[in-house]
Parts: sequence; C-alpha cells; structure tokens
Amino acid sequence: MKLFQLIVLLTTIVIIQHTNVEAAKILGVFPTTSKSHYTVGSALMKALAKKGHEVTVISPFPQKKQLKNYHDITTTNVWKAMEPFTSGFLSNINKGPIETILRIYTFGKVLTNSTLTDPAVTKLINSRQHFDLVILEVFMTDAMLGFAHHFNAPCVGISSFGASKWTTDLVGTPAPPSYIPNPFLAFTDHMSFKERLMNTLMSVTESLVLRFVDQPVQIEIYQKNFPDPKPTLNELKKKAVSAVLLNNHFSLSYPRPYVTGMIEVGGMHINRNPNPLPVDIQSFMDNATEGVIYFSMGSNIKSKDLPLDKREAFLNAFSKLKQKVLWKWEDENMPSKPDNVLIQSWWPQNDILAHPNVRIFVTHGGLLSTMEALYHGVPVIGIPIFGDQHLNMAKAERGGYGLTVPYLEISQERLTQAINTILGDKNYKQNAQLISQRYRDQPQNPLDLAVYWVEYVLRHKGAAHIRTASMDLSFVQYHNLDVLAILLGVPVLLAHVLVLMVCRKKSNKPNRYGDDKKRN
Repeated sequence: MKLFQLIVLLTTIVIIQHTNVEAAKILGVFPTTSKSHYTVGSALMKALAKKGHEVTVISPFPQKKQLKNYHDITTTNVWKAMEPFTSGFLSNINKGPIETILRIYTFGKVLTNSTLTDPAVTKLINSRQHFDLVILEVFMTDAMLGFAHHFNAPCVGISSFGASKWTTDLVGTPAPPSYIPNPFLAFTDHMSFKERLMNTLMSVTESLVLRFVDQPVQIEIYQKNFPDPKPTLNELKKKAVSAVLLNNHFSLSYPRPYVTGMIEVGGMHINRNPNPLPVDIQSFMDNATEGVIYFSMGSNIKSKDLPLDKREAFLNAFSKLKQKVLWKWEDENMPSKPDNVLIQSWWPQNDILAHPNVRIFVTHGGLLSTMEALYHGVPVIGIPIFGDQHLNMAKAERGGYGLTVPYLEISQERLTQAINTILGDKNYKQNAQLISQRYRDQPQNPLDLAVYWVEYVLRHKGAAHIRTASMDLSFVQYHNLDVLAILLGVPVLLAHVLVLMVCRKKSNKPNRYGDDKKRN
C-alpha cells in the first residue's frame, strides 16, 4: 500500500513539473479606451498574476487597488486623442460600409500613435527591462508588434471580438468568403449568390484598404517609435505571433476552420461565480415581481448623448412598463425619470445578468454584451451602431433569442412592441437558455484554457512548431495559382498546337480539282 502511495506521489510530482512553467515576466498591451476591450485582456493578465507570473500592463485603465504581481503602465495621451471617435459614434450611424472601414482604420492609426508616443510607454521602450512574453490586443495596431522584437520575446495576440482579417493573417487561418461572413456585414454562413458576391467584394475592399491605406501608416509609426536595428513590419506580421486567443465560441457563432495557433476562449472574462450585488441594487431587483429590464449601450456609447427624441422614446416606453429598469446613464440626474427606472453611470453587468429576475437586456449588440447575456440565458433587444454589432444582432434574430430595433427607427412604439414581443413569447427565453447550455458545455473553463496556451508558448520558447507553413507562401503559392496555371495551361497549349498542326496539314494537302484543271 505504501509503495502504491509512493508511486502516486512521484507520478503527481512529475505531472506538475511537466505542466507548470516557471514564473515569467509578461508584458500585456491593451491600448483602447473601450473598457470592454480592456475587460477581456485584464481577466487573462490577472489570472496569470495569480499564478505567480509578474505581469506589466499598458492600458488607460490603472487598477484602483494594487494587485500582487500586477504592475500598471498607464497611458494618458490616448484619452484626448480618441475623444473625436468615442464622441462621434452616433453621428456616424448613416455611414456606409466603406466609410466605416476607413474610419475604423483611422481609429487604429490614432490609437497606435498616441499609445506609442505616450511618455510612460516611451520610458518603457527606452528602459532595459526584460520580458519573456508579450500579450498584445490585435485591433488595427500592427506597429505594436514592435514590442515583441524590441524585447526579443514571443507574442500572443488577443482579439476581443473574434476572428477578423487582422487576426487570421497573423497565424494563417483560412477565411473563405464563400461561407465566412465579413464582420462588417450581417450575413450568415449560408449565403445566397448575391450575398457571397457582396461578402467577397467587401473582403477584397478590406484587403486593399489594409494594404494601401493602413499598412503604410503602421509601418511609419513602427519605424519611428522602435529603435534600430529591426526587421520590417511585414516580417514581424509573418513571424512574431505564436498564437491568437479569440473571444469567441462556435456555439455563439458559426463553425469555421482554425489553424493550431488560433484558439477560441470566448467568455474568459465572465465570472462563473457572480459577486454579490450592492445592497440597493439587490433590493431593487429582488422586489421586481414583474421582472427587470437592463439597458446599457456599452462603454463607447453614452446614453446621455442620445438625441432628445430618442431619449424621450426610451423614457416613455419604460414608464408604461410593469417591469423595473436598470439604465446605464452617465450623469447624476435624468430629467423626467420614471419611478420604475434606476440610473447609474456603470453597472456590474455580469452580476446583474446573473439575477433570475432579469427578463430582457437592451444593448448595442457588442460581442461581450451578447456573450454575457447568452451565458446567463437572457434574451436581447439590440440597437446596433457600428462594427460587428449588426452581425451579432443578425445572429440573435436568426437564433430566436433577440430582436433588432434600428437606431434610426427608435420610437416609443417600436421599443414597446419589441419589449412586449419578447415578454409575451416564451420562445425567446427558451432559445437563449438553450444556447446558454451549449455555450457552457465546455471541457475546460475558457480562462484556464487561455492561461494554458500562454504558458504553452512560454514552455516551448515561442512554440514555433505550431506555426503553419502557409505563412511562408506568397498569394500565388497559397492559392496554388501556379499549379492551376500548369494544369490548365498545358492541356490548352497542347490543344492549340494540335489545332495548328491539323490546320497546317489541311492547307498543305494538294487540291485534286486544281490539278485536273492544269492537266486539261
């Protein structure tokens, strides 16, 4: 018996030695002023710090309370630089897809430049610090790949909203436009011919903008802010990133192929054990016998900036409800606030959605918000404004767990109709709960999976063995255009030669009628 226990003990020690990694120095770069983007990245960084790694995080959001092994490098310039974008979301609602793409890449240019020129970041670049790994949010900030080369460390990318051309190009994940909908279009994975045509044209347009508009700007920022010697940015994009962690899950999206180095960890920021709510909020929700409607337009869009007619439409619609309403309102006062409405500038969203009395989540349709709603089985009413929000709400309607109210069509009547439809039809709730069951059915907590892959890259010194060979191929080689040219060109050439030979033979054959005429 003692021998058996000794064997078990030794086996356990061996397993631990092979699965653990020594404490590493990790740099996290999460530059956006969008709190939701930071929420995803910080969840991973805090988990790594808790495991004993020493993490340093570049972001505009410093910790309110000092955490063990967690060090902030707080950017300040970025707030002023990004203000024209964050305050102009609602005014750009009428922009077409092309204008939206151009605006988003301009957003990325300003974000990248203001972060890399921030005094705190400049000081870090000029320091002699050492890092074993760089974790970088991939969000139109290619120049920041310079951190990986500058600190001679492997890089793990994080996408806060799933796969896109920005991420797939870093690890060679295929994205055929025949069934992979572009994030800027509200298509499914089953497209008509017209939709496939539009999807392909949009993907081509995005590639051209990336190549001829964004890339030159990012190269200039990269060359200016990181010291020589350094490889070209194109080389870094092909070789620097070991893996990309996606905030997505197939149960919430569509099945699609991924290379080994692209891993779905959707919802890793969701607290599986909700925290207790503040006493006043808990009491408000507990006493809502008819249920609660939670309304938030996310971190980028402020409800207080809604035009007066839109604001009054919400107020009038909410005032007629039996349900109580929690409204994310970024001001201390709300004129004409109904008694059944409780306002606050920021809510513990995940903890609120976990409350059993929540009936509907009125949202902008961002991926984090819809993901949290589905995790807790809450139907949604979406008011998409930009980016992938239209795609997310199109999925909600097709999945039967949500309705869309277009921003330009907001009225008391449309809002009331959408709310009453979901409240009166139990299928919306049942569909949300069904997807919640699928989403929760995972062999491993997404945050644990993300930590595993980060440590995997650390253990294997960048894990070059999972890098796909497609990253070394040109466009012609990747699509086998040279092979197709041979396979199609050689038969065509042979056929052409054969036709020429036959025609020449016919032209050289004597004309018997002409010969008879000469003899006569």
